[in-house]
Amino acid sequence: MASNNSLNGGELSRYDFRVIFVQVLVSVFLCINLFLITTFFMEAFFYTSMRYILFAITLLSDSLFLSGTNVLLILDYFHLTMQMSLCFIIVIVLYLYVFVTPVTLTAMTLERYVAICMPLRHAELCTTRSALHCVLIIHCLSSVPCIVFVSIFASAPLSFYKQHRVCSVEMLIFHRWQSHLRSAISEFYFLIMCVVIVFSYVQILKAAKAASGENKKSTGKGLRTVVVHGFQLLLCLIQLWTPFIEAAVLQINVMLYINIRYFNYITFILAPRCLSPLVYGLRDKRFFNALKYYALCGLYRKQSSG
Repeated sequence: MASNNSLNGGELSRYDFRVIFVQVLVSVFLCINLFLITTFFMEAFFYTSMRYILFAITLLSDSLFLSGTNVLLILDYFHLTMQMSLCFIIVIVLYLYVFVTPVTLTAMTLERYVAICMPLRHAELCTTRSALHCVLIIHCLSSVPCIVFVSIFASAPLSFYKQHRVCSVEMLIFHRWQSHLRSAISEFYFLIMCVVIVFSYVQILKAAKAASGENKKSTGKGLRTVVVHGFQLLLCLIQLWTPFIEAAVLQINVMLYINIRYFNYITFILAPRCLSPLVYGLRDKRFFNALKYYALCGLYRKQSSG
């Protein structure tokens, strides 16, 4: 009996450490994102350029998603319940931003494709007005799965939404086909996005082979950026399969389920949403110079990106 109590205490202690570790990671990522967003609004060039506007959208989307999932994690940790109607709204908003980030990444890839493969039309196609229209289209496309999500879960009785339970998406799934339909829609979206990524990669690769000098250096950088976006989409795609794995493991061992769910959260939710700052916050010379300038309170003299 004593050994069992000590074992449970050890498992609880490890769970406590994991929750604290997640809070540290989320806090660091949100602080970095806040600094990047502040830098974005401090420079007129950034908020009038499509590439950086889309980058800011990913930062805002990731920050909202991380904040929302972290709140649900804390509520689950303390076993706090909420009315299921409120839970439904929170899940819908988070589900929207599950799609906003990868759809925006796809749009950023297309922007790089236009910049490298259609340089003479880039200024015409990628204006500030076009960027705002693109943001609206991104949210419209991302809301389609949410509309389907609302329609398939609207069959629940009204009394269910008045109940108080621990909030999670699993609480809103009543039939296996609902889960399959949700996954099918997500996989269709990510298939289309992967096709766009591959198409852009191939076209930029062709341009890189034909380019020379400075143009070759620029296309090579664009090619690496597309590869990183593809890797981010891959992590997001794997995230879609994690509920099936977790559901199967839950039938075998509860502690193994907790370990795998923790690993999935770190690897497939936190990791993809910390790559965006690395891609544009550190790799982009103009943005990196601006970051150093504001981080050092103006002591660093900004250099032009050329």
